[in-house]
Amino acid sequence: KMNFDQLKTKLLQHPEVKAEYEKLTPQYEVIRQLIQLRQEQGISQKELAERTGLTQSAISRLESGNHNPSLAFLSRIALGMGKQLHVEFR
Repeated sequence: KMNFDQLKTKLLQHPEVKAEYEKLTPQYEVIRQLIQLRQEQGISQKELAERTGLTQSAISRLESGNHNPSLAFLSRIALGMGKQLHVEFR
């Protein structure tokens, strides 16, 4: 049996899979950071929604990867957690 890391390594050997994975990396990095910050602050999705004026379902969709947010949406999330949104090209 293969574990997740072994499967990921095997799949990323395929150029098409690797290209798609790399395209999604920024989106999932934002999601990871959002969830981590929310947990560090000890707030629920509902509390974050109340702070930002967004709906809890919109935050849930973002965290599950089922929403491609605008910069304005992400900026509201950042402000609701007392942070600033920074976007850069590398």
